[in-house]
Amino acid sequence: MQETRRRVLDALSAGPVTGPELAEQLDVSRAAVWKHVEALREADFEVEGTDDGYVLQSIPEYGGAAIEYGLEAPFEVEFHDSLGSTNERARELAADGATDTVVVAAEQTGGRGRLDREWSSPAGGVWLSVVCRPDLPPAQVPVYTLAAAVAVARAAREAGVEARIKWPNDVLVPVGDGEDAEERKLCGILTEMEGEADRVSWVVVGIGVNVNFDESDLPPEANATTLRAARERTGHDEADVPRRLFVQRLLETFDELRAAPERVLPAWREYASTLGRRVRVETPGGEVVGEAVDIEFPGTLVVETDEGTRRVSAGDCEHLRPAE
Repeated sequence: MQETRRRVLDALSAGPVTGPELAEQLDVSRAAVWKHVEALREADFEVEGTDDGYVLQSIPEYGGAAIEYGLEAPFEVEFHDSLGSTNERARELAADGATDTVVVAAEQTGGRGRLDREWSSPAGGVWLSVVCRPDLPPAQVPVYTLAAAVAVARAAREAGVEARIKWPNDVLVPVGDGEDAEERKLCGILTEMEGEADRVSWVVVGIGVNVNFDESDLPPEANATTLRAARERTGHDEADVPRRLFVQRLLETFDELRAAPERVLPAWREYASTLGRRVRVETPGGEVVGEAVDIEFPGTLVVETDEGTRRVSAGDCEHLRPAE
């Protein structure tokens, strides 16, 4: 949404305002005000014309302008009803010079995860990719992945779901009680970048969250769950989560953390499911088995093995039961 349209919305939300008043406040023509109001109506904002002026009656449940409305983070949103891959579109925008842009799709038809694995992305989920241009060396980019995981976990918890993070980028939800509880995947994160040896040109952080659809819509082998299913299991009166508010909270937390990288690791530890557990990590250099004891900047997992301390910067992590 253009900055002027954002200001129109702010003015409308404050109460009845006439077209001439809006034109004077925004220093635009009355015709431009009318065009912006009509564009908002086309985006499913309910704007009523009364004797006292325009009144904002309601906002849409989802969409680009809806996400931007009230968003306390400096992102512009490009919304698609359907898209092959938000990461692919975000890479195109990044190559054209975009920054602080979020590509959001109501559904993805060709979503992919790490190692080019298929990622199911039906309607009702949150599928988005954030384009950033951080002032970081490439070696520190993994902290953005951790920040995204924290943002998702925090938004899920505020929605009433006890989400936790498995190193480095899976957000999980426990299903069941005690030792018999299993962890099902709620979210996946895929971070891509382009740059040189000493500087980053751009970073795309892709985030896929299973939100308002049934577990039966996910492939059985995914061992995944949704926010809707998790809320149903815990007895919430309303199982569906307002996606607009969920995305706003996610983006606001991500923005706060990227501005203060030193806060990412403490926040990640707070939500970590991996720390203190036996793990098996498949790395390019072989298998690492032991107890995950800590995480170090920018996202290195510290594992105590029988042969001593190992530090793992990348790999597939599996949580083991104590007897394994």
